[in-house]
Amino acid sequence: MGSSAKKRTDKKKDFNKPKLKVGKSRPKPTNFTDTSFKSKSIVLAHQSITTTAPTQSSQFSHHLSLLSSKSSTQRRDSLAYLTTAVASRPAGSPLPQPISVLLPKLNPLILDGANGVRSQLLLLLRALPAKEIEPHIGQVLLYIRAGLTHLAADIRSSATETLLWALETCPDEVVSCAGGWIKTLKCLLTVLHWHDPVQRTTALTGGGTSNWTSSKAAGLGNAGAKGNLPVKTLNVLAAFLRAGLVPAPGERENTPFQSKWPFPLRHVECHMLPKRSNAFAHLNLFGAPRDEEGEMYIEPEDRQRIFHRRFQRAVNMGVEAGKREGGEVGRATAAVGKTVEEGMNDFEVDT
Repeated sequence: MGSSAKKRTDKKKDFNKPKLKVGKSRPKPTNFTDTSFKSKSIVLAHQSITTTAPTQSSQFSHHLSLLSSKSSTQRRDSLAYLTTAVASRPAGSPLPQPISVLLPKLNPLILDGANGVRSQLLLLLRALPAKEIEPHIGQVLLYIRAGLTHLAADIRSSATETLLWALETCPDEVVSCAGGWIKTLKCLLTVLHWHDPVQRTTALTGGGTSNWTSSKAAGLGNAGAKGNLPVKTLNVLAAFLRAGLVPAPGERENTPFQSKWPFPLRHVECHMLPKRSNAFAHLNLFGAPRDEEGEMYIEPEDRQRIFHRRFQRAVNMGVEAGKREGGEVGRATAAVGKTVEEGMNDFEVDT
């Protein structure tokens, strides 16, 4: 009885009309399928309908300003854009920005904490024209020397590679600029821990002498067991000594003067245009007085004299210690010793 009453009630529901209220929509049937959809759009914060694109010069300047960004990814990407812009310019065309504007932005990145930024910076430096870098190599060496003595090993390694690039690009300017010979050589020997015990007179003892040293023993020791940094430093040291001590091929040839400039020409080389930029910079006519370390040593004889008096003993001790270690370090050390022997072969000690 109950079951039949329920069936009659269910049948009536199908024929009952719902009571509609004003302002309310008709209820949807139970078998209703929703076929509506929503479309998504991308809205840019700053939109422009102009057809003129920014010039390459303005884009270059924009990415140059981003080199001081706090994001290492942004700095790396901006360096990549600058590298592409410099490398893809037509042959013989000038740079989008002068080298005097580029280097003050690029030099601090030698000490950047991100490996990707320093690697991309080296690619950009290699793309720059060598002739335009020569007058400014002294500024680059300031940051290279700071990187050579940095606490972080990866920054020291990158600075070593940057110094190798400088030696390949303009070796004469590297060893002859202000402070380029003594200060750079001191940094390289500091990294290798090649120091000679120093004898100093102490005024407190009335002119007595005391032997002391604040460095490690001559040789690489434990420093040579960590990565390839000592080997890279030794290779760069050999290239640096070769650029400073070994004259270019042909300079040592004793060619008769008459064969080069026959009579009546005399001393023609002295009256020709100089081959280096700022040929009289070593005179320091209008600059502040320089000490021995900050002086410019243009001639190889001057560099030989300084090297013999201040560094040759320490380098010889380090070469002997490095050879005893053998392996890759021993081979690199032997190359340094060979370069010193070749560069100081014709040096005569002043008596």
